[in-house]
Amino acid sequence: MSSARPRIRRSAPAGRRTRLALTGPAALLAAALTACSGGASGSAEVGGDGKAPDTSITVNLRGKAAAPGEPVKVTLAHGKLKAVSVKPGEGGPLAGKISADGRTWTSDRVAAPGTAYTVEATDADGGSDRATFATAEAEKVNKLSLAPGKNTTVGIAQPLSVVFDHPVKDKAAVEKALKVSTSNDTKGSWGWLQDYSGKDRVDWRPEEYWKPGTKVTLDAQLNGVDTGADGGWFVRDYATTFTIGAAQVVKVDLDGHRLALHRDGKQVMDLPMSAGTPGGEKASWRGTAVLMSKEGTINMRSETVGLGDAYDKMVDYSMRLTWSGMYAHAAPWNANYFGQANRSSGCLGMSDANASALYGQVRVGDPFEITGADAKGTVAEGNGYGAWNVSWADWQAKSALK
Repeated sequence: MSSARPRIRRSAPAGRRTRLALTGPAALLAAALTACSGGASGSAEVGGDGKAPDTSITVNLRGKAAAPGEPVKVTLAHGKLKAVSVKPGEGGPLAGKISADGRTWTSDRVAAPGTAYTVEATDADGGSDRATFATAEAEKVNKLSLAPGKNTTVGIAQPLSVVFDHPVKDKAAVEKALKVSTSNDTKGSWGWLQDYSGKDRVDWRPEEYWKPGTKVTLDAQLNGVDTGADGGWFVRDYATTFTIGAAQVVKVDLDGHRLALHRDGKQVMDLPMSAGTPGGEKASWRGTAVLMSKEGTINMRSETVGLGDAYDKMVDYSMRLTWSGMYAHAAPWNANYFGQANRSSGCLGMSDANASALYGQVRVGDPFEITGADAKGTVAEGNGYGAWNVSWADWQAKSALK
């Protein structure tokens, strides 16, 4: 045997001669397995033409710069595959399946960019071989950010939200890779929208608010997914888990100038407040807003929300409800209007004591259900987490896999 041939492990049964050739991306790898015959004649098994049977395997990806984004496929010319292993340079092997006729193995996932792979295959007669290939580097890489944070406990209205660094043209391919599982088989759907930042975003929300105690897991198997023109490739997977906390809802009555916290269907807090001045851009939003973050003491400046130089204040117990700048917070300077009139610049203002009490009770992900005529419109789905203002049928229609 020539020294150029690959090394083959001898495992053919006595009395048979097999030959397993693995054609990898770089070249056709061929070798012979031989064993002495156990027959009285001393001759090896041969084909009709007097030559040993030839079993060859081909791999669809070749060389050092194979195109990523395709499943790895190993095909056997004759006989049956017993096992195939395709391992990237890092991480575990790709899962895959052998076809019913035993001739082809196909990976469940695609080959990722910039990755070296080792292929090992064994046939039913015990022949084995090994080959390698590598995929081309991605010219552009897409990344994402996830909410909520990993291992957090959130309110019953918190969606699973994914914001992408670059545009996503092939939304269906991305959505197929996003696997959501829950501890109680919660029904839900992905919906694509434009984030307030202008970036592509996809949220997963249930048909109704989450049930308290639900455990949610996202397994985003995105490594090797091409997001399309101007978006680039994903070169890693992502995952997050979170748990749903108590059933809390904040009900805001703009016209009655009051805010009430309900827990497990019972009212536990009723506070006077003053919302945004009606009749213009200073009015508050109506609809369901979701508490995005508890930010404590922050500097609020009117020019950041398009209101000129109306205010520049340090504000305590700040609870963000929208990206456009609507908060619930302490507003002691507006004390004369609490419970009486809406005279803020769009936020839900309360006394220091009441804002502190609410801040201590609410959780990120709690819904603020805002009603009343004194509003400038309904919270949009991309302005924070406004998906609850879209009907279930319309939300499902936003899926790329509908």
